[in-house]
Amino acid sequence: QLQLVESGGGLVQPGGSLRLSCAASGFALDYFATAWFRQAPGMEREGVSCISSSDSGNTTYYADSVKGRFTISRDNAKNTVYLQMNSLKPEDTGAYYCAADPTFYYCSGSGFKTRRADYWGQGTQVTVSS
Repeated sequence: QLQLVESGGGLVQPGGSLRLSCAASGFALDYFATAWFRQAPGMEREGVSCISSSDSGNTTYYADSVKGRFTISRDNAKNTVYLQMNSLKPEDTGAYYCAADPTFYYCSGSGFKTRRADYWGQGTQVTVSS
């Protein structure tokens, strides 16, 4: 069974850091582009970051709102993709979801932009508040 499981969310003060993990089971995540999305209450889901598959160079993409603060990376030995989030702001609050898709140009193409993917995790909550 193909499954993605997120972890690492929580409550953090503004300026703090969190590292989210997206662990895959049932398939090799390095063959898939993997993205992080977030959704705040009453808002549309938005793309936060994306990393292309290992065979397409692990190219990374970031939303303008998180550039310089968030870093996406993958550990193939652990079949896991991470999102390191630094200098967190209250507007980063939301449910964070990871998603995986086998499309070669997923991150740079329409898939990430239109927030579609073949596989999704259940989400982890991030709350940034003092």
